[in-house]
Amino acid sequence: MLWACILLPQLALDAVLRARDDVDTPLVLLSGPAQRRVLQAVNPPAAALGLRAGQSLTTAQALAGSFTCVEHDPAAIEQWQQFLAAWAYRFSSQVSLHYPRVLLLEVESSLGLFGPWPAFEARLRAELRALGFRHRIVLASNPVAARMLANVHDGLALECPEQTRVALEQMPIDRVGLPAEAASAFARMGLRQLGQVLALPRDALARRFAAPVQLHLDRLLGRRPMALEFYLPPDRFDARLELNFDVESHQALLFPLRRLINDLAAFLAGRDSGVQRFALHLEHAEGPDTCVPVGLLAAERDPSMLFELARGRLEQLQIAAPVRNLRLLAEDLPAFVPQRTELFDPRPQQNQPWEQLRERLRARLGDEAVRGLTAQADHRPECAWHSGNGPRQAPPLSSAPRPGWLLVEPQALPGTGVHLLTGAERIESGWWDGGDVRRDYYRVRTASGLQGWAYRTLGEDGPLWLQGWFA
Repeated sequence: MLWACILLPQLALDAVLRARDDVDTPLVLLSGPAQRRVLQAVNPPAAALGLRAGQSLTTAQALAGSFTCVEHDPAAIEQWQQFLAAWAYRFSSQVSLHYPRVLLLEVESSLGLFGPWPAFEARLRAELRALGFRHRIVLASNPVAARMLANVHDGLALECPEQTRVALEQMPIDRVGLPAEAASAFARMGLRQLGQVLALPRDALARRFAAPVQLHLDRLLGRRPMALEFYLPPDRFDARLELNFDVESHQALLFPLRRLINDLAAFLAGRDSGVQRFALHLEHAEGPDTCVPVGLLAAERDPSMLFELARGRLEQLQIAAPVRNLRLLAEDLPAFVPQRTELFDPRPQQNQPWEQLRERLRARLGDEAVRGLTAQADHRPECAWHSGNGPRQAPPLSSAPRPGWLLVEPQALPGTGVHLLTGAERIESGWWDGGDVRRDYYRVRTASGLQGWAYRTLGEDGPLWLQGWFA
């Protein structure tokens, strides 16, 4: 088996930065008690001012006059690890969150689908960059080795146990995950690298160090497997972004909205599902939330399409109070079936699938402004269909031709200049609902050459009544 370790060294900071559009502003995460506030993490502009993690807030304020402070939220780390696990689930069915700020993926079984490891790794990195998370990636023959090698390497790919052991032997003894007291004891013995420790007799190590030390060394080398609990994606998506300030315009909500939609699309891709209904919750500083429902006629997961739909719904809303936070909740996540497309499309950039056009029109004009036709199980032409907001349904197949355009009300045809092109097709139906009809239908041609569909009621010698036109 081959295991990829994705280490996220700045997960908490990246989670804050990806929700902001002022990336060039110095920003720090704060932690610790009120008596001693400490810088938990700093972004590059803040580091350029001389700020660094571990400094006290007092020292940082003395070094730099102006920077943005954000409270470090440990619970957010767990939330974002869950989100990234959902993203990684599309690449492997065995995703583990055993270590903090780390994703472990079994990838050997995925190489046949995503290509050789260099191409697979490039795809992982591209998507992580698009999501806004810094990372280091290492490939090794067992998960523990991959995790420890990620402490000092990035991009290392070891595809067999022998290569893994050689790389581990060169690791500093304090970077391989040993207990602190054991690492200090090895250092006092003059052992600086793991290879020097592994060269010692096994029974001598067992006498001088506790059993967990030998167990960890065996797991590093793949001699003993480690039981991992694998991630299972949830059945709903619930994400929330805290805005930098109170927002009173639609335009200022578009950046966080796009980020939430992109996160939703990544989550859906991991579950191999789509979304048919979701809701945007505008959380105000005072008063109840404003809910903006977004519904689709079919499951979709294209982020650009979902963003346009949500944007269209949002722009129709009158924001009653300043918005403090934006939340996206999606619970209707049916299976996603991609739309069929043409193999040879000459100018795809100028075309838009009907489904996307329909949803954009509904978002812009309202649900009732765009309607479809649905077939009904009724022989009477005027009752064989109705308009509605459901998905389109093909009319039932019939051996007799049917016109593509039915008139709202039948019109009497003149008695001259009309030629019958077919024999009579009799329709008798509707006795159960009071709309009983008994008619003989004909395909006719008028004096001007148009072809129509006309009928005459049984038992009457009156004129033909035109009910529809053929194309």
